Amino acid sequence: MSNKDEISENSSSSNIAPTLKNAWSIRSCSLYKDEYDNCTSIKARFHQYFVDGENTDCTQWKTDYDNCIAYEESERRDVTAGEAIIKSEQQRRETRMKAHYGNTTWKKRSSPPDDWSKPLPEWLTKRYENSYLKLKQMELEGQLPVEKESKSYCTIM
Repeated sequence: MSNKDEISENSSSSNIAPTLKNAWSIRSCSLYKDEYDNCTSIKARFHQYFVDGENTDCTQWKTDYDNCIAYEESERRDVTAGEAIIKSEQQRRETRMKAHYGNTTWKKRSSPPDDWSKPLPEWLTKRYENSYLKLKQMELEGQLPVEKESKSYCTIM
């Protein structure tokens, strides 16, 4: 039995990686490292202090990076590390969307307005008549002949 046969037999029986719910939310490990490096850079620290008055805690990015390495690069995926990353990403999403869901100023729609596709006002249509985009649209639709751009490479020295 060759070495290749042993590897294929082993990979088919013992290295089956368990799948996690919401595993799609796990980013590439290099992104967690980049976020940590960016968070701890001097430029970012200065910005954090200027905007927030204190430095941001960057340990979660480092923890996520370590968990990602444990999850992605082990022979059998470390399920607890993967679940920790998913939980961290979920908390990050909830924090980001907190203002959106807490907004009581605007009424949220479930469908577009009835007149969303009505024609443009006449003044805007006239303004659009001779625009570059209108001419290009007419060329694409075959209403105008395609103009070949002539470029001059004449140089006077």
